[in-house]
Amino acid sequence: MDDDRKTRFEAVYAQTYEQILGYAVRRCDAPEDAADVVAETFAIAWRRVDALPPGEQARLWLYGVARNVLANHRRGAARTRSAVLEADVADLYSHTPDSVLELSAIAVAFRRLPEADRELLSLVAWEGLDAGQIARVLGCSRNAARIRLYRARRRFSKALAGAGVTVHIPVEST
Repeated sequence: MDDDRKTRFEAVYAQTYEQILGYAVRRCDAPEDAADVVAETFAIAWRRVDALPPGEQARLWLYGVARNVLANHRRGAARTRSAVLEADVADLYSHTPDSVLELSAIAVAFRRLPEADRELLSLVAWEGLDAGQIARVLGCSRNAARIRLYRARRRFSKALAGAGVTVHIPVEST
């Protein structure tokens, strides 16, 4: 049985490592922090290998674990992510800012959103998840995830409009 558990863990690790690493890298200030988050995520997965869901569900389960590990990490070491956000926020939506000033306004608007909104928008933009997958990551219903995502998009759109940035951000639920 131990060989089966090891084989199952190794298969999930091989299939999801890069995605979990990308998730952590985009949310940590330093590569070392991302490495710690990934290591802890897979350590938990190893300890709970019997709880790992099958197939695609394993990746979503690992996103949820990584999210919790990251939350613990942030509580222990609150740091500013402004440099990363300014570089990455331009990629949130397929929009090329007309100027550095506009790019800066987008980054500021994004940073001013509540953490929950930034996380939802990041799960869509950076991880490519839909509302159903987000629901599994957050541990809520699909409908709740759709509503939260709709509201986060609407708040971001209003924040951008308030900053004088004209970007079309779809507010329909996915």
